[in-house]
Amino acid sequence: MRIVAYMDGAVPAWGWLQDDTILPLQIDADGASFDLLALFAQARAHAARGSTTRPGHALADAILLAPIAPGATVYCVGINYKAHAGEAGRELPPNPSLFLRRPGSLVGAGQPLQRPVDSVQLDFEGELALVIGRGGRHIAPEDAMQHVAAYTCFNDGSVRDFQKHSVTAGKNFEASGACGPWLTSADEVADPSDLRLQTCVNGVQMQQANTSQLIFSPAVLISYVSRFAQLRPGDVIATGTPEGVGAARNPPQWLAPGDRVSIEISGVGSLENPVVGEAS
Repeated sequence: MRIVAYMDGAVPAWGWLQDDTILPLQIDADGASFDLLALFAQARAHAARGSTTRPGHALADAILLAPIAPGATVYCVGINYKAHAGEAGRELPPNPSLFLRRPGSLVGAGQPLQRPVDSVQLDFEGELALVIGRGGRHIAPEDAMQHVAAYTCFNDGSVRDFQKHSVTAGKNFEASGACGPWLTSADEVADPSDLRLQTCVNGVQMQQANTSQLIFSPAVLISYVSRFAQLRPGDVIATGTPEGVGAARNPPQWLAPGDRVSIEISGVGSLENPVVGEAS
């Protein structure tokens, strides 16, 4: 099952995918009551009945939003592939290295990434992200995957010169990253530790890896975050990017207006975004 966040006219909405059509789901206006597992259950019930209460929208014509629940926290892992640690000149971390992203720094599939007016060093980072369905604290690694509702593609777009003096700034420029195109329910992903990830810029492969190469598995990351934070339904954990980022190339390959970035993860989806210059 796949669900999407999209614009229904001038109003943000959620729906489920039936072939290439978005069929609407009913959600409470109160973001605090957002329940991702209930949303998937509602979609499955509609699919089983073969009906919905409102007409659908063609996926190809929809304005997709980053599928992030209202009020969700987005946790990102800094170095989590051995080869990426090597190209960054870093030693393998003994524990996960985490930072936060503002949801406002992320756009949905098909929406433009903005190269900021203050820098030309906009970089790409293709990642697998998991979305929490059942919250908790002090979650044991062996129980962690029971807390996952869905998976999605994630572009942890980074402004590298700002990142050198402030990770928070470098990772949180407006519309510098992306998430989507949809949430794929956990039951459709047989093994999140064996997924092929590929990032392309203008059709040329830049990154290629398998999530089996992660230093810290999704289960370990969930457990680690839950040691210091109360995980809540809808929270996102982006699991880190493999080698091949633009900053590590000789010469560096920064994203420029007119480029197109695509991130494909087997069994999860394909996230594609154009790049534009930020209006000054």
